[in-house]
Amino acid sequence: METPGSASATAGPPHADAAALPTPSSRAGAWAELLRLPALFTVPGDALAGAAAAGARPGPRTLLAIGSSLCLYEAGMALNDWADRAEDAVERPHRPLPSGRIRPAAALAAAGALTGAGLALAAGAGRPALTIAVPLAATVWAYDLTLKHTPAGPAAMAAARGLDLLLGAAATGGGTRAALPSAALLGSHTLAVTAVSRRETTGGSVLAPLAALATTGALTGLVARRRTRLPAGRRAAAAPGLSGSIPAPGVADALRTGLSAVYTATAARPYFHAVLNPSPPLTQRAVGGGIRATIPLQAALAARSGAGATSLLVAALAPAGRWFTRRTAMRKVSIT
Repeated sequence: METPGSASATAGPPHADAAALPTPSSRAGAWAELLRLPALFTVPGDALAGAAAAGARPGPRTLLAIGSSLCLYEAGMALNDWADRAEDAVERPHRPLPSGRIRPAAALAAAGALTGAGLALAAGAGRPALTIAVPLAATVWAYDLTLKHTPAGPAAMAAARGLDLLLGAAATGGGTRAALPSAALLGSHTLAVTAVSRRETTGGSVLAPLAALATTGALTGLVARRRTRLPAGRRAAAAPGLSGSIPAPGVADALRTGLSAVYTATAARPYFHAVLNPSPPLTQRAVGGGIRATIPLQAALAARSGAGATSLLVAALAPAGRWFTRRTAMRKVSIT
């Protein structure tokens, strides 16, 4: 936020300083920037993919899990900028806290309130969901306050994504054991993106985007492979004549293959460009591509579990996110 000069402060008309004061719209824009609102579209797919992997149909408790995930994600965004306010003052002075558009105390209070809301929503989904939400919240706070700038940072971020998927499985009532493979796949993708993001302001790293590119290829092969065993709940739902049956094998295979291809195309190209030229702009684009690729990966995981309708619902979040990004003119999305 710009401040008035000494001349305007002493000689200007009485309303000269009004233009420097934050308007309601500018405050809302600052909070939207702080909370990385476009990235929110990558969150609901965690719970939905978790429910699909557990063999359970999404229901009211799944919605509570999604609400909990959104709150905890936003708590992490606010806490991230509060913890990095000194670093951002040098490397990212345009951000809401170093630019003075949001007070650090307000960001920290928002992080605490959102964490409390997330845990309350998880408690409403049942004890199993709360059992997952508590370590998830602890991981978010530990990452932002302690682990982010250590070698354990990417692993902590990956653990948070995996736990978020398990939260959806636990809340829906399908159990978490069957969802562990999907959580590991999603966590691996997050690990790769986070590793690249650590150099998004300085660039210069070929190894991180190269490793992310290799991870994308490996995940594509694993996700595109048909599951050999369905969870018990979905095996029962797949019995002939019952509502909620999984799609025919040809449809399921097409969904899984197509969504896996979309995931690869979304993530691999910016990673490849960052390998060829690891400059800060291309590294930032690689991070953005990795974040956007989260949605088709979640959809592919749901399709891999036989939940065709759920996979299409998750996939629809991608164009919705792009529309929101264009409307809000928030084209840069970061996880750091």
